[in-house]
Amino acid sequence: MFSPYLAAAVQLNSREDCAANLAAATRWCEEAARRGASLVALPETFTCLGRPEAMLAAAEEIPGATSEALGRLAARLGVTLLAGSLPERAGEGRAYNTSLLFDPQGRLLARYRKRHLFDVDLPGRVTHRESQWFAAGDDVATVDTPCGKLGLAICYDLRFPEHFRRLADAGAEVIAIPSAFTLATGRDHWEVLLRARAIENQAFVIAPNQFGQHTPALTSFGRSTIIDPWGTPLAIAADGEGLALAEINPQRLAEIRGQLPALRHRR
Repeated sequence: MFSPYLAAAVQLNSREDCAANLAAATRWCEEAARRGASLVALPETFTCLGRPEAMLAAAEEIPGATSEALGRLAARLGVTLLAGSLPERAGEGRAYNTSLLFDPQGRLLARYRKRHLFDVDLPGRVTHRESQWFAAGDDVATVDTPCGKLGLAICYDLRFPEHFRRLADAGAEVIAIPSAFTLATGRDHWEVLLRARAIENQAFVIAPNQFGQHTPALTSFGRSTIIDPWGTPLAIAADGEGLALAEINPQRLAEIRGQLPALRHRR
């Protein structure tokens, strides 16, 4: 069993300037470490968020310059670092939306490619085809870390409970959901879905989200959140860039799973 530790969900307002975005992410990771966080999680598409063309142009190989810089950052700060997601070159004019997890020595522990892509066509309202620009991943990811067994998801995955049950079946104790959850849906669905995933899988949920306007057509909800296995929000970030900080205590996890052994009652 892991020891209690402080987790930080970093809330950013990323745009299309990759250098500025990486600098902002670095500053907030440094602040989280300064305040005692052992696990620091960045939001989805934190290196570039804007027009699909700009995000595709920012795609890199992994390992590459940005992933190596993030590994060095994790080692310098001595933290487990979830690099929320960044575009990874996939070929055929598309990219993967890829989350990277580094240990406190800067080693890459896991790579997760977003499985569920958001395609919608509402005539006269909105047309968005994420699959035109991004390729879907084909597997889930769980990994043992100094901060417990982490399960990985990204944003739209949140709406698919079967993804999270696979993480729970693989032993996930803490689930990270870096996101760029939109303002329109976030008002009604963000907290409800996060709490549901925590409750039904009896796991801590760490959900760093983007905040604010990224382009004239794209605004994120914010409210980066850390939730315990009972579904209780432990910390919620205020509007703007910043941090949600909360203790992740394995005793709380053991108590909830012991008193309500729902995961063992499945048929």
